[in-house]
Amino acid sequence: MARILLGVSGGIAAYKALDLIRLAASAGHSVRVIQTDNSQRFVGAASFAAITGAPVLTSEWERDPARGAFPDQQLPEHDPISHLELVRNADCFVIAPASANTIAKLASGLADNLLTSAALAASCPLIVAPAMNHQMWENAATQENVELLRQRAVTIVDPEVGSLASRNEWGNGRLAQASTILAAIEQIVPAGPRPWDGRKVLVTAGGTREPIDAVRFVGNRSSGRMGFALAQAAAVRGADVTVIAANVDLPRDERITYIDVESAAELEKAAREQFTKCNLLLMAAAVADFTSAEPAEGKLKKAGRAELSLTLKPTTDVLAALSEMRTDGQTLVGFAAEHGAEAVELGRVKLAAKGLDALVINDVSGVDIGFESTTNEVTIVTAGGDVHVPKADKLEIANSILDAVDELHSAGASVSG
Repeated sequence: MARILLGVSGGIAAYKALDLIRLAASAGHSVRVIQTDNSQRFVGAASFAAITGAPVLTSEWERDPARGAFPDQQLPEHDPISHLELVRNADCFVIAPASANTIAKLASGLADNLLTSAALAASCPLIVAPAMNHQMWENAATQENVELLRQRAVTIVDPEVGSLASRNEWGNGRLAQASTILAAIEQIVPAGPRPWDGRKVLVTAGGTREPIDAVRFVGNRSSGRMGFALAQAAAVRGADVTVIAANVDLPRDERITYIDVESAAELEKAAREQFTKCNLLLMAAAVADFTSAEPAEGKLKKAGRAELSLTLKPTTDVLAALSEMRTDGQTLVGFAAEHGAEAVELGRVKLAAKGLDALVINDVSGVDIGFESTTNEVTIVTAGGDVHVPKADKLEIANSILDAVDELHSAGASVSG
């Protein structure tokens, strides 16, 4: 376990620092937070204090009630200088997001707020994760400042290409994913024992494609984001994770083993082979209910056809089939996309019919959640009751689902590890 001092500077990406803390905490790390004045315009100190369980500092002039200690430490008897004691206790100092202004200050050695004063006093490794508009990121001054920090052995977690704060704006400057930043931290600071060490997790993700002919297929809108978020969250907790990915075009995590498949039959084969090796199955893939009865070998031609009839046959219910194979020590979590007011009730029926420990219901009647979205809103159904998880980033949803698995474990369900 590491003690991570997190500096949060001003920018719309400040809210993503909450995800980083949640991910780091789930991996067993202890976190304290320093905020700049501008960052508090985006996320209040109370939010960071709530999820770290420790006071948040915003000024050199305020007293630290924890006296520089991290949540896992005893409070010292004396009352030290807050920023000096925090960096003395920290295994690393991470600034995420780091604005262009904060990066310029770090490069110049300025110490005009608590965050930059702490950075100047830090003898522990410094990690900087920039986030800003792409024009600011690509500006020569910013690039020179970043290069200067690299020369000083500061680790830079480069921003990603994606949608930015301004409407309809796209470019390089988006804060790196929380899992990417945590991976950079753990390359420098050993992770130590983790809550899910020794647990083997199998995740299915994406959507299958059922061939009509050599070039066409019947498919669905699943992007695989939810499954990949579950895999990352499980890996952060220390699990040995395998993902069966059905047509997923997303970045891969080097800590995770991936098996690529296309059709429902291929997914079923891979799942049967891997299922006996896992303690926990997270069946997040959208598997086709039907496939073409007789797919054409070549390309079907439009010319001369007034219409085209396609005969479909049902596919295997993979989750139900795996449930019949389960042994002691295995937990099964299913996912179901339902629509409308009866979504949860339909989920309860599936939970019992398929012999699952939990079923995650995604009501796809809502807008801006579910398929192809970076956010989701779900209800986790178990024999003990239902838990509604409000709309949030899919990584946060993933952690809520894994927390539910831990609760099943604590209650004596079959998950082991």
